[in-house]
Amino acid sequence: MSTEFVIPEVDLSAETLMAEAMTTTGLHDFGDESFREPLKVLVASLNEEADLNAGGRFGQYQRILNILINRLRVEAWIEKHPEILDEEINSPVVIIGLQRTGSTFFHRILAADKRFYAPLWYEVRNPAPELDWDFKSKDARITSAEEEVAGMLAANPELAAIHPMDPVAADEDILLLEHSFYSTVPDAFCNVPSYGKWNDEHDNTPAYQYLKRLLQCLQWQKKRSGQVAERWLLKTPHHIHHIATLLSVFPDAKIVQTHRDPLQTIPSAASMNYNLWIMCSDNVDGKVVGEQWAAKYARGTLHTLQVRDQQPQSFLDVWYKDTVVDPLSSVKKVYDFIGMDLTDTARAAMEKHQEDNRRDSRPSHEYTLEQFGLTEEGLKAQFAEYRKRFVD
Repeated sequence: MSTEFVIPEVDLSAETLMAEAMTTTGLHDFGDESFREPLKVLVASLNEEADLNAGGRFGQYQRILNILINRLRVEAWIEKHPEILDEEINSPVVIIGLQRTGSTFFHRILAADKRFYAPLWYEVRNPAPELDWDFKSKDARITSAEEEVAGMLAANPELAAIHPMDPVAADEDILLLEHSFYSTVPDAFCNVPSYGKWNDEHDNTPAYQYLKRLLQCLQWQKKRSGQVAERWLLKTPHHIHHIATLLSVFPDAKIVQTHRDPLQTIPSAASMNYNLWIMCSDNVDGKVVGEQWAAKYARGTLHTLQVRDQQPQSFLDVWYKDTVVDPLSSVKKVYDFIGMDLTDTARAAMEKHQEDNRRDSRPSHEYTLEQFGLTEEGLKAQFAEYRKRFVD
């Protein structure tokens, strides 16, 4: 008798997904209504443009359903413990920059200092625990994250060479922003140009307000679990697209921008997203991936340059080559910038993390510009102003 898994057919519609989330949880309050329009735009784009295979369609259904379930649980936790919204998010440290600038490596080194609250993979994927969790036994979200990472690596082992995937390591808060349905996560997994255009053209303030709400929830959870820290340490390349909005919602944020030549970063980012797209569709054109993401990041870098000119005191620059060769020298710059002492305890923890997570323990990441329809001349033109300031 065959035990082969048959991928279920699903109705990828906003109405069905919301109904399923409410049925699954027995809850009905999704919180702020601003998520509804981008959800509908996303679902339409997935159905009409993404050319999803059966696995991709089911995977995107499950991902959106999971987000909606989390939204319901977040509001249930807040109703149960309204003091969650009293949590203060003070002067978060936010690492931004293009993909492939060493920001994950640098984020995780800094996160070794337990005076920072860092969002962990399992927390950003599922910011709301089960409503009956006791904050002592093993969190079911960790088990779920372990299974998800194993599944992604089984589907495409190449991902291990591109991004170090660890269910309990510090990871990107874009996965929290995804819960507002304002994010570039769908664009990373699929070809959804209409959704990406909608996101680019609409005010993302609701996304950052919801991010703050989720950070309050996570901070409250971490305290309940016995963690004591001073401030948040966040990181995602996505913020370069909306850094003005981030600073409007978190006006005391301290921004650390990582730098590396786009001639190296953009083809590498295209390769990473290509390897996600091919998990969801059988017809992926690498040149479409390259064109979309080069244009997206070109717009984002220009936006961030404009904001930097208006409030330069909020930004610190860190270069990829420095974080690779001598990361602790860059760490010291960050601590001076944010006004914290780099203690012996923190330094020792960072050195241990660095030794335990050497890049040469993972396979190399191979790609070419030509695979993604990119040229040196084209990238130099798209990123001329950025390269003039930070590369040339």
